[in-house]
Amino acid sequence: MGQEPRKRAVLIAGPTASGKSVLALEKARALGGVVVNADAMQVYDVLQVLTARPSASEMEGVPHFLYGTVPPSERFSTGDWLRAVQSLLEQPEIADRPLIFVGGTGLYFDTLTSGFAEVPVVPAEVTRAAEAEIRGLDRVARERLLAARDPEMATRLQAHDPQRVVRALAVLKATGRSLAHYQAMSQPGPLEGAELERLVLNPDRDVLRERIARRFAAMLDAGAVEEVKALRALDLDPSLPVLKAIGVREIIDWLEGGISREQAIELAVTATRQYAKRQRTWFRNRMSDWTWIDLEAGLDW
Repeated sequence: MGQEPRKRAVLIAGPTASGKSVLALEKARALGGVVVNADAMQVYDVLQVLTARPSASEMEGVPHFLYGTVPPSERFSTGDWLRAVQSLLEQPEIADRPLIFVGGTGLYFDTLTSGFAEVPVVPAEVTRAAEAEIRGLDRVARERLLAARDPEMATRLQAHDPQRVVRALAVLKATGRSLAHYQAMSQPGPLEGAELERLVLNPDRDVLRERIARRFAAMLDAGAVEEVKALRALDLDPSLPVLKAIGVREIIDWLEGGISREQAIELAVTATRQYAKRQRTWFRNRMSDWTWIDLEAGLDW
């Protein structure tokens, strides 16, 4: 009996505004594949423009999955995303088609190939308590707090990432066990054994900075303000992930008269550039063996 052909997938990571969606569309067309979102903010409904989620016209008839499928009132974890991917892989209509995973959330890519630890659900009130505990703390203070509570996770996490510190503290509060305990029981990833092409987009830093500035200004003209108004009208819990999307707080502050339109743009552009820098650092540390490409320069190395 012949061996069953291996699943084929292309993984496209890169910082925000690096051109990932366009490359994913090209790959899907060339391979007859489908595109799967691997960005933690693009899973949420309402913020299509502000999160640079592809529109129906930009998808150009190519099937795209896991975009805008989660209500903004929900918390959608990495585990939730992985379960959605596993469910997607079971759909017969795409079972034999190549999958093009694209996004800027490095941890999502990790789970595809390395697996993910199933952590018990943490109640929202516990997460809020952990957020309140680190609010106002600088990097050094967060580092000390986590080291005192959970020394093992403190050695694994970068203390400048408040969300991951909150996650570690919340899991410990809710379960009495370190997040490291659950990570040690990680299950295989859904793409283990698949034929993989792994790409990281690496545009010139100055080119990316300029592209980020142009894109955010264009977002304001394309409906981002209306999206934030719609989001604000939902009266959501301020700790929800969707309200942490870059641009939301800045636009709200502008709408409420606290800052000018120009200041909102400046603050959001600066925050986006800082986020892109963190993404690059993560990719360098965790994806050094992937193929790094600069689309505009036509280079790969």
